[in-house]
Amino acid sequence: MYLSCLLIDVGNDPDRPRPGRHWLHNRYQVHQRLCMAFPSASKRSDDPEFLKPFNANDFPEAHASEPRQVHISRRPDAGFLFRVDPQPGGRVVIVVASAMNPDWDYAFHNANYLLAACPEVKPFDPRFAKEQTLRFRLVANPTRKIDTKSAPDGRRRHGKRVPVPADRLYDWLARKAELAGFSIDRESITVQPGYVYIKKDRDGEGQRLFAARYDGILKVSDPAKFQEAIVRGIGPGKAFGFGLLSVAPAAT
Repeated sequence: MYLSCLLIDVGNDPDRPRPGRHWLHNRYQVHQRLCMAFPSASKRSDDPEFLKPFNANDFPEAHASEPRQVHISRRPDAGFLFRVDPQPGGRVVIVVASAMNPDWDYAFHNANYLLAACPEVKPFDPRFAKEQTLRFRLVANPTRKIDTKSAPDGRRRHGKRVPVPADRLYDWLARKAELAGFSIDRESITVQPGYVYIKKDRDGEGQRLFAARYDGILKVSDPAKFQEAIVRGIGPGKAFGFGLLSVAPAAT
């Protein structure tokens, strides 16, 4: 696994253009740009300067010699997760966890003005022990499905996703934690609800997705399941910056 840290230039003068801030506003565009750090061999060959507009067809189905890295669920050998993290002083960092070493020079070749510093990348190969205590951060999309019913032909119909009520946000994470091999300490948890905006088409309508940022202390109960949760993420909406579980020693 590789961890990347991208410091975004959001600007501090409202009277001057702030393209970084505008770019971050639409998480769909953020995901598109991050995808370009994992170009296929054909994309890199056909468009070495990355001058053509983003096209999902640049990422073909997986091949034995070239595993597909985008538009797939995160796995140990493929895919990536990301999170947009506001920092003190108005700065913004994007954290990316990926199976492959990303090529940020290629991804931002024609948009270097979005970055306030060179991206930092480091290998990440964590090992966890039962009863280990860690600090964590998770930005999730806590939702539940309603109107999930079986059709007359017996097929299960997927219901509509709706946000979890504010007074159930802790319970949502506690249930996810149990399945993911860890437990959380209610007294240590802070929850900051909000929304992220996505818009796929220039002329189409955008939509807001419910978000909740969890910070606190967790305890590992099943290291194997917890390791999988670190890789695969937690909850829905991973293409829009949800699900990345970051951890650090509890003493720091």
